[in-house]
Amino acid sequence: MSDNDLDLSFAGAEDRGRWRHRERKGGRGRTFLALILVLALFGGLGGVAYVGYGKVKGFFTAEDFSGPGTGEAVIEVKAGNTATDIANTLYKAGVVKSAAAFVNAAEDNPKSSGIQVGSYLLRKEMKASDALAMLLDLKNKNVNKVTIPEGIISLQIFDRLSKATGIPVAEFKKAAKDPQKLGVPALWFTRTDGKKVDKTNIEGFLYPATYEFSKDDTATDILKDIVAHFNDEMEKLDFVNQAKNKLHISPYEALVAGSIAQVEALLPEDMGPVARVLYNRAYTGNFPCSCLQLDSTVNYWLRVSGKDAKSSEKLLASELHDPKNPYSYDVKGMAVGPISSPGEIALKGAITAPKSNFYFFVTVDQKGAMAYGKTNAEHEANIQIACKNGIPIC
Repeated sequence: MSDNDLDLSFAGAEDRGRWRHRERKGGRGRTFLALILVLALFGGLGGVAYVGYGKVKGFFTAEDFSGPGTGEAVIEVKAGNTATDIANTLYKAGVVKSAAAFVNAAEDNPKSSGIQVGSYLLRKEMKASDALAMLLDLKNKNVNKVTIPEGIISLQIFDRLSKATGIPVAEFKKAAKDPQKLGVPALWFTRTDGKKVDKTNIEGFLYPATYEFSKDDTATDILKDIVAHFNDEMEKLDFVNQAKNKLHISPYEALVAGSIAQVEALLPEDMGPVARVLYNRAYTGNFPCSCLQLDSTVNYWLRVSGKDAKSSEKLLASELHDPKNPYSYDVKGMAVGPISSPGEIALKGAITAPKSNFYFFVTVDQKGAMAYGKTNAEHEANIQIACKNGIPIC
């Protein structure tokens, strides 16, 4: 059973559906229990007992609709739901005529344990077995599916989300202005290098993955789900502790490094070594100006400023050294913020970066392999190799 599958076991006295199923051969036991419960309601509720019974009678009988249903009903199946929980949800929404009918149908169908968490579009007044069949068919999920690839920026993510959901990009931008309200913990907004963190910047916290969002979700709901996934992945990687205790930098700075490695390194094996070059440049004091001097950070600023990114050979000196660009060649230390949405491999590389004395890297072949250098002379030699291999940087 997958993580998304539900526990639809029928063990335990709490699941009334199991008791009813055992008594199916002779309906008298089930009817007698219903009568006793109804009488108990009468005695306990006095004059309002009849109204109360009218509202809950579907939980005590196995009445079933005979038709395929009409109209629409949106049903939410939540993590940890049992067959009885789902049955009650369906009954309250008018999908099935009684909760018992669905529980019985689920007991009779071994595939019922495969119902997945999520929102479903069903019909009202359905035969219970038909409702079960619709829940088992993922085509009936009431969702918008969106894939966020590694390495793209928040503006691109908003565009993808908007196209999939119909929600305007402006609403995603507005919702993203307060990352902490979306669930980003406050610990991410501090640094150890003295630089301030822009607490309105969502960049780096929108974790790349394939998501399914309910068609009723708002922009805020959607971004909260993505941030929640980010938090889960950070916990799995033990990212915060690794950054603090092994790298002796803030988690945010390591996130920035991961976001740059995601863009700069084309192969998984280069994510960690590239991150180490960034740390060597920013923190050791052995690199001139202790600045990153990366085209990727300059291009990020161009893109968020509404301009097009440029290939390295087309970037102007005025763009590389623009004093108004907080991501320029001349800014000391680690970049002021993330420049992409890094995935698991890049993030893992950022916190497990192998130690080295390298201060330079360059892609040297069409497969994306990197070459590293300790000195500028070594770097220039690697650039010549790249040029011979057809990499357009000369």
